[in-house]
Amino acid sequence: MAENKIITYSGLKQYEEELHNLKVYRRKEVAQKIKEAREQGDLSENAEYDAAKDEQRDLESRIEELEKLLKNVTVVDEEDIEKDKVSVGCKVVLYDFEYDEELEFSLVGSTEANSSLMMISNESPLGRALLGHKIGDTISYETDDGVAEYKIMNIIIG
Repeated sequence: MAENKIITYSGLKQYEEELHNLKVYRRKEVAQKIKEAREQGDLSENAEYDAAKDEQRDLESRIEELEKLLKNVTVVDEEDIEKDKVSVGCKVVLYDFEYDEELEFSLVGSTEANSSLMMISNESPLGRALLGHKIGDTISYETDDGVAEYKIMNIIIG
């Protein structure tokens, strides 16, 4: 049995919408591409048919991946988030001692993590270091470049 992954409610909605889009719209689009390519005749030398079949395989693979993911998630309920501790589903404002700046991260489950959107996984080194800490706490963790140290300035729920 697959391990349950933690996911926020907004992450759940995003994956459900993607799955719906793939099943309802993309499947029809790909089926139409395959139909049009078949109508061109000889399939043995039909690059469009091969490409459409590859696209169909990738699409079905993603649908299967999403269905498996959605069956094995634990959704974080905002009502259950402790307001004074860092937990999955909250935003954390940190003071970075090394660069003398404030950073804001959303702490999310590993499937939602996206560093370009400042969404860090609860399973990442920083995420693990932050979990359970309160405003005013100083945390540190090992990085490839040494030890990073931050002070928790604020915790934002919702």
